[in-house]
Amino acid sequence: MPRKSYKELSKLKTFEERFEYLKLSGKVANETFGRHARYLNQQFYASKEWRDFRRQILIRDGGDLGFSDREIYGRAVIHHINPITEEQILSHDPILLDPDNVVAVSHMTHEAIHYSGLDLLPTDPVERKPNDTCPWKGR
Repeated sequence: MPRKSYKELSKLKTFEERFEYLKLSGKVANETFGRHARYLNQQFYASKEWRDFRRQILIRDGGDLGFSDREIYGRAVIHHINPITEEQILSHDPILLDPDNVVAVSHMTHEAIHYSGLDLLPTDPVERKPNDTCPWKGR
């Protein structure tokens, strides 16, 4: 499977295109963390090195999937574009902290990337017009 990148992702113009580029459709790689090794990624994500890196990525991206007009409310997640493995954490592989392998996403977008599809994602706000909720008032 070819390696995906933030550089390629950022060339995509719409939120939907970026989502399609990243989605895993419930197919998380087998070599990612099972219950027995979960402590490894939890230790990594609690490290000062990760927290500092995470802060830089949140500033770089400015919003969900790198769209500054899609503010992230609640918990922001730094998603590894190419899933990381137990071996990569044990060897401290540079890919773990490679800005070209991560993107800031909302918790909901992260869940949709891993387990679902566009139906989980928030839709663009509807542009409101005077009296659009009162059909009897005319337009």
